Amino acid sequence: MASPRQRGVALFRTALGFWQLGPFATRERATQFPSLVGCQQRCVSCVAGAAFSGPLLASASRRYGQTSALDRLLGISQPDCSLTPRVPAVSIHRDEQDLLLVHRPDMPENSRVLRVVLLGAPNAGKSTLSNQLLGRKVFPVSRKVHTTRCQALGVITEEEAQVILLDTPGLISPVKQKRHHLELSLLEDPWKSMESADLVVVLVDVSDKWTRNQLSPQVLQCLTQYSQVPSILVLNKVDCLKQKSVLLELTAALTEGMVNGKKLKIKPAIRSGPDIHCPSPAAKGPDTQPVGGPKKIGWPHFQEIFMLSALSQEDVKTLKQYLLAQARPGPWEFHSEVLTSQTPEEICTNIIREKLLEYLPQEVPYHVQQKTVVWEEGPSGELVIVQKLLVPKESHVRILIGPKGHLISQIAEEVGRDLMNIFLCEVRLCLSVKLLS
Repeated sequence: MASPRQRGVALFRTALGFWQLGPFATRERATQFPSLVGCQQRCVSCVAGAAFSGPLLASASRRYGQTSALDRLLGISQPDCSLTPRVPAVSIHRDEQDLLLVHRPDMPENSRVLRVVLLGAPNAGKSTLSNQLLGRKVFPVSRKVHTTRCQALGVITEEEAQVILLDTPGLISPVKQKRHHLELSLLEDPWKSMESADLVVVLVDVSDKWTRNQLSPQVLQCLTQYSQVPSILVLNKVDCLKQKSVLLELTAALTEGMVNGKKLKIKPAIRSGPDIHCPSPAAKGPDTQPVGGPKKIGWPHFQEIFMLSALSQEDVKTLKQYLLAQARPGPWEFHSEVLTSQTPEEICTNIIREKLLEYLPQEVPYHVQQKTVVWEEGPSGELVIVQKLLVPKESHVRILIGPKGHLISQIAEEVGRDLMNIFLCEVRLCLSVKLLS
């Protein structure tokens, strides 16, 4: 027999007109919106709504934490609000978001602020860590490199402290930027962020045996040029290590045996020098700097070291409390209801791009062009989005659609869930795939 809570959730879901999505239900919903779809040949569309069954509801807390916006929207009990800071949602209206960004901060008399720059090699986990720190997923995350294409800003506000996170693209060399025809922002944004930073968080992926033994030349160059800015080291993805003793060895190497001015009592197993370091095949070539002696692989001026998994709320909570404690007396830059500087359309486009990177093979997702053709609020307050995915090859159309349209349906469904947690409203998303003319 269903409990009163379960019956209440079911009644609430029914009242809002939620539906369960599937390959067939998706196609049926798409036919109900001919004015929105407007699809031509070689084009598949699907609409994703806030239709979540029991298992999906149960996964909301596991994916987004106990303060999941999905849980609050559906009336599932929440922890004591006095113990859990409330995370603001993002407005679906661009003008409202723009007004909020310039609104006078509602700061207390003893306000404190800290600007934090996250630096690291591509795919080190910077955006995943930023999302966990913010308490809501607003930055795209995928296993492929260069998911973050330009600097994005997130804001944590708790009591009198405000921490501004600058999630930067992975640091790359000018050679790589030219070779792969990457946007100039991937090269410039991390350096621009350093100019206004109060603290630098250097992220290292310890699960990558090819890169974990040393800080990248670009990170070291950045730390050296802005040596006056305090820095901390975060060893990420520690849950992927079978032998935890490796962490001690990496700590000794990446800090050169010094932390906060004190010598570590750890004997490094990884020695600096060209005869010891074994770079990955991808690292060899024009980007590999010539070595005329012992190679600098670490930074001896880190103030603290954190070992964590960015996917773990408990691990990240310790880092978050440290950042809040480091905030210095000064005026806030944003209103407490600001979560990110991104527009709602940018968030949507980035989340869709994240799924494309996740599900499409090799270089295919990097050639997809996105065009939002409809962004409006529906009669019941739901957000209606129609976006075209333009691809250069017929084969890419087939890949993106997937067998019987299952892949494009799955992408729309997952994007709809993520957007619902960001905007706190029902989302109807239509994705269409079309060949570039």
